[in-house]
Amino acid sequence: MCVLSKLCKDVIAKFIHQDFHGVVAKMSVLDAFCFLIVHSVDKKNLWHKLPVILGLAYLAIRRHLHQVHNLLNVGGQLPGDGFDPADYPHRTEDGRYNDPFNGVAGGQNTFFGRNMMPSAEDKVVTPHPALVATKLLARRSGEKYKDTGKQFNMVAASWIQFMIHDWVDHLEDTKQIELTAPKEIAGQCPLSSFKFYATKELPTGSNDIQTGTLNRRTSWWDASVIYGSDAERGQKVRELTDGKLKIAEDGLLQHDGDGLAISGDIRGTWIGTTTLQALFIKEHNAVCDMLKPADLRGSVMVWRRS
Repeated sequence: MCVLSKLCKDVIAKFIHQDFHGVVAKMSVLDAFCFLIVHSVDKKNLWHKLPVILGLAYLAIRRHLHQVHNLLNVGGQLPGDGFDPADYPHRTEDGRYNDPFNGVAGGQNTFFGRNMMPSAEDKVVTPHPALVATKLLARRSGEKYKDTGKQFNMVAASWIQFMIHDWVDHLEDTKQIELTAPKEIAGQCPLSSFKFYATKELPTGSNDIQTGTLNRRTSWWDASVIYGSDAERGQKVRELTDGKLKIAEDGLLQHDGDGLAISGDIRGTWIGTTTLQALFIKEHNAVCDMLKPADLRGSVMVWRRS
């Protein structure tokens, strides 16, 4: 059986780029065949042209391959912690119980997963990321800006930061790291070097991956940017009547006694993110107004449904 399996994967490998041969060799024959399908579609850039059913099948295969062969669990958060999904038909305040097979996945203060094992080697990335960014993004000498209608505008920048506030927030260490621009492009960079705080590493309690980084936010696309990632913030943003969120009379975010905006996440905020927060709060409240006549047994049920 092992000989037959190796023979099948050797045949499949002939149609796959050599960079993936090592990965395919560790797969089952069925997964190797699935990888061949995904790899072939990607090489031809066909996914967006496929019929809907075939497109969904492609996504299902890709998702399976990523989960089995490209995601490493960190911190011993293994599936099967024994909860009934029917008990949590709504968003929880700390982001838990979204995955029916792993109740802690995506919750606040859980470890980020990995795509590869950590390495102690200080490897030099080639080409340097700053060099890539300069080649792709820098304007050429003497080149004037021309609005082609295809560039990212301020709305796109606001949306991206709004989403990042919903997904990711590493714990920071007190130690700073300095990145220096490579000499080939040092003269083209606004900053010759850039300092920032390192991501804090914590023990995971696991023998496989011994240290990891915690996410202070709920990493699901669960609108924690307006609802918050814990019970304290969740209570602060609520009106506690009719299931609604707090919003100022002028349609912008309310502010507390210290002058801080009241919303799910206000770190690094600016007009772009606060405008989107106010927009989605008003949308939430509009849904509450729609659900209120349905007699959902009080403010809490309206809140959960909204």
